[in-house]
Amino acid sequence: MNSPLRARLDPLEWENQFFGVNSAIVRFAEDAQALTVKRLEAYGRVQAKIPAHRTDLLDALQQFGFQLVEGEVDLVLPVGTENAVSTDDAQAADIPVLREMAARVFTQSRFRAPWYQPADSGRFYAQWVENAVLGTFDHQCLLLKNGDEIQGFVSLRQLNEREARIGLLAGRGVGEQLMNAALYWCQQHRLTTLRVATQISNTAALRRYIQSGATVESTAFWLYR
Repeated sequence: MNSPLRARLDPLEWENQFFGVNSAIVRFAEDAQALTVKRLEAYGRVQAKIPAHRTDLLDALQQFGFQLVEGEVDLVLPVGTENAVSTDDAQAADIPVLREMAARVFTQSRFRAPWYQPADSGRFYAQWVENAVLGTFDHQCLLLKNGDEIQGFVSLRQLNEREARIGLLAGRGVGEQLMNAALYWCQQHRLTTLRVATQISNTAALRRYIQSGATVESTAFWLYR
């Protein structure tokens, strides 16, 4: 099959080791080789993330057998003069509880059946929050507590001298407080912009972020083959 699409296929080494799969991601580039079925068949799974408005890419990838898995919304919030929010920095001793919370909350994601095993999504995000506590990938994990009980958490990663991104946010009934804590953390670090992404299907998260002052910056589709 001939195609005008040109792309690299970059192996997803961390995911491959974690999930025990052989996968790669499509990286579109004009100076790359043409995308072919033969190249794709070297991997058990190939991911592609495209801007939602690029229906030409959507149509072309579907011709190669890619299927739509999930939509994603990227939002941005300005950091102003935020009110102080009382949180605790997560410690290594908190990891078991946080892993259990993440595994329970993040069961619906693009790491879903039939592409992944039923428990893989929760297991992935449990590892994510552990990494955040340890300062690898995300840089900080803030806890909202009632006494000794963890009510919720938010992980944050500083992207550059101006921006940070929320990695994970979880906690029943405390979303507003967690967003305020994230914004206050940005203010303390002299950052001006906070970014966050969520699934198009997660309307509760979208409402929360918009109520906290976020605006939609872009939308995307994830496809797998």
